Amino acid sequence: MGRGRQRTFPEVWRLDPFSLRSRLTIGIATVSSVGLGSIAIWTGWQMQRILINSHKQGIEYIAERLPHDVELYSEMLPVETGLSKAINNLTTADTLLWVKHPDGKITAKSVSLKMQNDRSTAAALMSLTQMPSQAQVSEVNGRYFVLRGSSLQVRGRAIGQLFVARDISRDRQMFLAVVGNLGIISIGVLLAVTVAIAFYLKRSLQPLRQLSQMTQLISAEDLGRSRLNLERAPSEVKELAQTFNMLLSRLSQAWEREREFVSNVSHELRTPLTIVHGYLQSVLRRQHNLTETQQEAIETAASEAERTIRLLQDLLDLARADSGYLQFRIDSFILNDLVAEVVGMARQYSDRAIAIETETYPIVVKADYDRLKQVLLNLIDNAIKYSEPDTSIQVTLDTQPATAIIQVCDRGYGIPLQHQSRIFERFYRVDEARTRTTGGSGLGLPIVKTLVEGMGGSVTLRSKLGEGSVFTISLPV
Repeated sequence: MGRGRQRTFPEVWRLDPFSLRSRLTIGIATVSSVGLGSIAIWTGWQMQRILINSHKQGIEYIAERLPHDVELYSEMLPVETGLSKAINNLTTADTLLWVKHPDGKITAKSVSLKMQNDRSTAAALMSLTQMPSQAQVSEVNGRYFVLRGSSLQVRGRAIGQLFVARDISRDRQMFLAVVGNLGIISIGVLLAVTVAIAFYLKRSLQPLRQLSQMTQLISAEDLGRSRLNLERAPSEVKELAQTFNMLLSRLSQAWEREREFVSNVSHELRTPLTIVHGYLQSVLRRQHNLTETQQEAIETAASEAERTIRLLQDLLDLARADSGYLQFRIDSFILNDLVAEVVGMARQYSDRAIAIETETYPIVVKADYDRLKQVLLNLIDNAIKYSEPDTSIQVTLDTQPATAIIQVCDRGYGIPLQHQSRIFERFYRVDEARTRTTGGSGLGLPIVKTLVEGMGGSVTLRSKLGEGSVFTISLPV
């Protein structure tokens, strides 16, 4: 169940990396990521600075207050006792104080320092011999402390070196967790912004896609009638559509002038050339009055005149087809008889082995008898020109439901794959050097395609280098 349906990703995810939408999405997402990243980094840095400064200020306050508290307690108690009492009063769960005598002996310290669970950290702190005079953050035994050291004097008498340490490891972990959450939120916001931008750009660039699709459907015959209309498009796209319309109008005029020129030239030149060819043939019939050189020259002139007449006729047929004036006399007839007639004519003028293969008789088709004869002569002539003289040519007839199939097969040079899609274009020739030797004009296959499609059929090509080519014609039966 559901095999006939093919699951595809939404169009918004199938982005061309070189398209304008992809570039704009990537550009805006990059700018957004840089902006959000900068804000996150600046916010984290500010939070860290505020956190550390608050701890530093607390340490500075303790270092400045302790001497005053010691002086107050020493008025009623011995200095050592007053010092211990003042230290314990300023000690908190994360702030530790101790005083070292110049000889390295600890004279007083926080009570909680003796009861540290992490004895190795306590020992590392106690082993410090010197601390910065300004509060600074340092790592001690894998934990982070704000450290401050100063000389302790009471009533002008130096008691020792005061050490103050505040454990900020827990605050640092909380800060890192906040920064991590901030980074996750920033990434989520960035992804949401990127998706929103992709959808928005898709909608914004939809008029350009419509413009591209409309222009792809325009053919040469539609140039004069086609107009691009985009009502809800941005102003820039509307201007582009207007420019396209002007371009289509100019192309239509140029195309019309070209068709008229080709038609007029073909028509005007064909009549005098036909007369010239007739006179040349008349002279050749009285060849006993000519020298060998004269006869050869007149035969060459007659051959070239005949080739030019065929070229002009092809151009005239194409011009008529472009203008819609090419007439077809569609009628039903037996295809086998037509193919036998064409093959017999080709055998006479080419002296080549041409075989007909079919298992069905009769095959009745609906087409123009003379036009189809012209098509088959063109294809067989093309096969003769582009294959070796000792190879045979095969014409195959077959039927399918409502369709008759004609195949003209040769074992010639073959057509490279990159040329096969253009082989039916006018004046397109695969090998210019070989075409000059065979006398081709590049109009035979375009004529074939025009005539076959005019009769409601189709023509296709299958070819492989070194193995030959197969032209297949499909006609309604």
